[in-house]
Amino acid sequence: MTSLTIFSGDFCRGSSVVKEVLDRTGLKLVTDQDLVARAATLSDLGSDRLERAFSPRTSVFDRFTHEKGRAIASLRLALAELVSAESGLLLAGYLGHLVPREITHVMKVCLIADLKFRVQTAMDEQGLSEKAATRLLAELDEERRHWVKSLHLGDDPWAAELYDMVIPMATTGVPEAATLIGEYLGKEAVAPDRASRQAVADFKLAAQVAMVLAREGHEVEAAARGGVVTLIVHKHVLLFNRLAEELREIVGPIPGVSEVLVEVGKEFHRADIYRKHDFDIPSKVLLVDDEREFVKTLSERLILRDMGSAVAYDGQSALEIIAADDPEVLVLDLKMPGIDGIEVLRRVKKLRPGVEVIILTGHGTEEDRKVCMELGAFAYLQKPVDIDLLIAKLREAHNRVRQSRRSS
Repeated sequence: MTSLTIFSGDFCRGSSVVKEVLDRTGLKLVTDQDLVARAATLSDLGSDRLERAFSPRTSVFDRFTHEKGRAIASLRLALAELVSAESGLLLAGYLGHLVPREITHVMKVCLIADLKFRVQTAMDEQGLSEKAATRLLAELDEERRHWVKSLHLGDDPWAAELYDMVIPMATTGVPEAATLIGEYLGKEAVAPDRASRQAVADFKLAAQVAMVLAREGHEVEAAARGGVVTLIVHKHVLLFNRLAEELREIVGPIPGVSEVLVEVGKEFHRADIYRKHDFDIPSKVLLVDDEREFVKTLSERLILRDMGSAVAYDGQSALEIIAADDPEVLVLDLKMPGIDGIEVLRRVKKLRPGVEVIILTGHGTEEDRKVCMELGAFAYLQKPVDIDLLIAKLREAHNRVRQSRRSS
């Protein structure tokens, strides 16, 4: 039985069309939230971090942890398992873009309208001014552009080549759109055939390969065709042949893989360097210190030791990063303008109690040390600090975070 994906622009009556199609066809609805729940059972990432894959906001630590890539790999595997096990699905939302075009019995539909229609709809439905509605749509469309770009599908989420049918909702009513979709669902062109079923098997194998690589710390695009797996590297690699051999050694033993090819993608020559993630090394360290040269140098020294770090130059900036992101370890100075280190520690332990905090100060007193430890600091160190001692404490704090997450 044919399945269906519906991807809609905001304020294009997408939810109404989905409901109408469900009522007429009896297809089983699967939403982005449903897929996230399935992916959470396959991944060490929680649902909140999986949902971030749909967002244009990228963690400041992502170049070290590859969390967005790992999230997409988990979502893709969850969808591949679902599509290979069930038919007659209506995949509504972002998840439809994860389905390869070679699977022709999953029909892909886009609902979109011109900006004037969408702005007016937003004004009518939400009581917005024209300026506010235009700004909101620009933000929402940017999210969708980011999503297709992260899947290497270009930067136009409404591009006709991504879909089997694009319906202009400014001139098409909801019942009419549902009728068009229903009529096309019955066509032989989207009926399951041998090639399309093989494409489902290839999709599942590629998703399994990508997930295995993600668990090993690699962020590589995978495609499969009849047992031949092609791995595509989208970042510049200093020692490409060595990486290719490592990838072949990991992927070769996977059941169903007969051959492994490694290629470079279009973005291979972009500035950032390919970096494998080591799960045993701290990669989400936030350094907070108003001494800019000191903290920038410290960050560089940690990165040279393959530790991932980001920098904040004051307490307020640190709290904003912690509220929006997911650091594991905080290295915190005490004497800073504005919000001082002790107050940052107090707020961090209230906002994110699982974050371990290492105090690193050149001006603290014994009384400061007592207060910090009572507030839950992991360690209290004095400047100048021996880098090996700091790294040892970072590793200990990282291990505690991992153990806590495993037991929760």
